[in-house]
Amino acid sequence: MKAFLIDRYGRNSGRMGDLPAPEVGDHDVLVRVHAASVNPLDSKISQGEFKLILPYSFPLVLGHDLAGVVVRVGSRVQQFKPGDEVYARAPDGHIGTFAEQIAVNENALAMKPMNVSMEEAAALPLAALTAWQVLVETARLKKGQKVFIQAGSGGVGNLAIQLAKHLGAFVATSTSTGNVPWVKALGADVVIDYKQQDFSSALQDYDVVLNSLGADELEKSLKILKPGGQLISISGPPTPQFAQAQGFSWPLRLITGLLSSGIRRKARRKGVSYAFVFMRASGPQLREIATLVESGNLKPVVDRSFPFDATAEALDYVEQGRSKGKVVIKVHSGMADE
Repeated sequence: MKAFLIDRYGRNSGRMGDLPAPEVGDHDVLVRVHAASVNPLDSKISQGEFKLILPYSFPLVLGHDLAGVVVRVGSRVQQFKPGDEVYARAPDGHIGTFAEQIAVNENALAMKPMNVSMEEAAALPLAALTAWQVLVETARLKKGQKVFIQAGSGGVGNLAIQLAKHLGAFVATSTSTGNVPWVKALGADVVIDYKQQDFSSALQDYDVVLNSLGADELEKSLKILKPGGQLISISGPPTPQFAQAQGFSWPLRLITGLLSSGIRRKARRKGVSYAFVFMRASGPQLREIATLVESGNLKPVVDRSFPFDATAEALDYVEQGRSKGKVVIKVHSGMADE
């Protein structure tokens, strides 16, 4: 099968190649990939930024998100059958959606929302699961609470705004000048143009901050939280709780604790909590998300689509950080397996 892969870590190291068809385990579902979306995580993995915590072997097929059609199921799979249209975020350790086929554990899969295309469905999993695991699972965001979502025009940000509004929250976000009207249309109550305004001086008494940017923004976020508020970061630094959940070795746990010791200490002084969320695959949560999509409460946003043989260009485009919503790769056309 055709796949986009890397043979080593490094910038611009990806190439198109041919690999054997995936092996299908007892609990696996073989999916013919129709569309896959690109995430900043794909470039970070290809450059080796996660090699300590995600030790992949080469050749490594990149890609985390997919939408496609079930070709075959393992002997113990009960939830899916050939011909089902599905979507998923492939589990860590078993990524590889930039390929014509992939075998995915059934627990990571869900039926594709019926009212969106394959490309739109592929734009959802990683970003929507991240928003869900931050706002629903970790923050337990409630109606009437105030949440600040950084980078509202990004892949995670646009879905987080929609989800927070569905949950009944008051939403503030940040974006560049040209995207202000667009994120307002998504439902944001307050939009900070970061080129004109500093969010830390414009906002106050927030219950939750979803941080997706750098160290400066992380520390500034403490200033806008009320006592008892929650600072939740998807861009780091990781916490000892995360290291323990991942089963890291003792030295790596120590390093992880040191990385976040500063922000955790400052959060305690402020009377708020700090948490790090590293999104995990979840079929059950994708089923919840599909329900929101089918009811019109969550709408995938596709900035641009690339053909499969232009995957390297798609990765470069995402690295520029200017996309509104998600960038999608069209792997197969047509709605049925051939």
